[in-house]
Amino acid sequence: MNLLEVRNLSKSYGGFRAVSNVSFDVCEGELLALIGPNGAGKTTTFNMINGQLRPSSGSITLMGTRVEHWGPRRIARLGVSRTFQIAETFSSMLVVENVQMALLAYHREIYSFFRKAAAQYRRQAMDLLQQVGMAEQAERPCSELAYGDVKRVELAMALANEPRLLLMDEPTAGMAPKERNELMALTKDLVVQRKLGVLFTEHSMDVVFAYSDRMIVLARGELVAEGDVDTIRNHPGVREVYFGGTLEQGPAA
Repeated sequence: MNLLEVRNLSKSYGGFRAVSNVSFDVCEGELLALIGPNGAGKTTTFNMINGQLRPSSGSITLMGTRVEHWGPRRIARLGVSRTFQIAETFSSMLVVENVQMALLAYHREIYSFFRKAAAQYRRQAMDLLQQVGMAEQAERPCSELAYGDVKRVELAMALANEPRLLLMDEPTAGMAPKERNELMALTKDLVVQRKLGVLFTEHSMDVVFAYSDRMIVLARGELVAEGDVDTIRNHPGVREVYFGGTLEQGPAA
């Protein structure tokens, strides 16, 4: 089942076309990597799907609903969550409180008196932290966590929205190789368990090759190639415009 359908998506700034006629799908239970060199249009595409940018033309369909003119909050209500290149958590708050705040936002109770709301959503928050391997650190302030653990907390917060589609912007940026692989293995497990669709941008080729089901490659705002690992590794256009003529898989560990 297609959770996301992008058709002929374009974004122009005056005479400059940042994205040009890009089309692709994301299916239920799939990790789709969106890759390309700097300036390829990845972030622009991502932000249009998330509702932060309005497309110049083209369509975005989420779970059967056209959303290219919707804003981020309305898109989130449809079942879309996002994580960011720089993890967004409240560093002074406890781990469990961060997830509780995400649950409050999802249930539209963000202005409720926090102590009462915290008691109401604590069990749900702990369940989410258990899923991402952070339940034992629930009572620690986020400011004390290693960066890889902060990213896990952010993932738990994203899951509070009960998403069907998860958008992950550079999920392993700033992480050591071991942390990168642990986070993406966790994400892969969640995709299977929850039947999520995941669209992620990523510069670490070891992560892309090890965990994506398919890849789409952008260059100069255009879709250059789409396919599985072997297809992308051997695609002459990808070699030329993105990898300088060679494409090697880095170690997964």
